Amino acid sequence: MPVTAIGAYSAQPLDSQQHFNGAQLVYLGWDRHLMFCAPFTFPLPPDMAFADFLEQVVKPAIAPHPDARQVNFAEARWRLDGQPFTPELQLNLIANGIAHKSLLNLVTPGLNGLAGSSN
Repeated sequence: MPVTAIGAYSAQPLDSQQHFNGAQLVYLGWDRHLMFCAPFTFPLPPDMAFADFLEQVVKPAIAPHPDARQVNFAEARWRLDGQPFTPELQLNLIANGIAHKSLLNLVTPGLNGLAGSSN
């Protein structure tokens, strides 16, 4: 079925970075841990060090999951916007290439959710 445009789309997105008072949105998904059914969304300062992001944001966010206590972040694998990613802990989010509305995926080898169920 053909689609006919009715004109230019002029709406302005309300989730652009300018609407977040200097913060940027960062999405975080934890693979094979669907107890969290969708990625977390965090408004974060772009100059936050990745190490601080882990300690102050990621660890508290995943803490309710029973697997959280077993996560070895030194062995964790990451994807950034679908591509393999190795974060530099002392660099800030922007310097690590994490932009407004970037999606980070955390992969924790050997941890596959509640009783291996991916939940």
